Amino acid sequence: MSIQWTFIAGYLYFEIALVIVMMLPLFSPRRWHQFFKSRLFDLFQQHAAMYFYCLLGVLCLFLIDAIREMRKYSHGSETAHIHLSTEMKGSVKLFRAQRNFYITGFSIFLAFVIRRLVTMLIIQDELSLKAERIIKEAEATVKLAKENILATTIQANEAIHFEQIKEQLEESLQKLKQEKKKSTELEEEAKKWKLMYEEIKAVNAAGKGDAL
Repeated sequence: MSIQWTFIAGYLYFEIALVIVMMLPLFSPRRWHQFFKSRLFDLFQQHAAMYFYCLLGVLCLFLIDAIREMRKYSHGSETAHIHLSTEMKGSVKLFRAQRNFYITGFSIFLAFVIRRLVTMLIIQDELSLKAERIIKEAEATVKLAKENILATTIQANEAIHFEQIKEQLEESLQKLKQEKKKSTELEEEAKKWKLMYEEIKAVNAAGKGDAL
């Protein structure tokens, strides 16, 4: 295997390992998102699109070359078999062309898979953060509603208690007025009895004076 195809095969193995790591529950989406936001990844992310499309272009060139080699040696196998050694060499070259085709094709496919997995991990983490934020806001709203209901209940109880005290005060004032009225009547009656007593006393005194 030549150097370029060794590099492409190594890149394919790296992609397979990366996909397995990203699919296994070893790290949470938040950890992946934090890694994608890190300075180390940010240096790569600034030119990520350019790197991705350049690598994709190189892989497509190798894919086209592998297809060309496959077509070349597959047509060659259809001709008359002149020598066994020539036929074996053609079969080996056809096998290598097919191998290179599959390596390049899977490398391109896994490149899109990894890009999609990264996007899905970021979206999943953002959705989980939004869900946590919504839950916290809902809990805060429920707590505020409970506090408002409690305050309203306390105010209602205080209003009822105030009305009861007001009614008791009005009843006390009514009783006080009645007592004042009774005391006034008793004073007037006492004055009448006092006047009657004075009159009787004066009459008795006048009768004693006449007797003398």
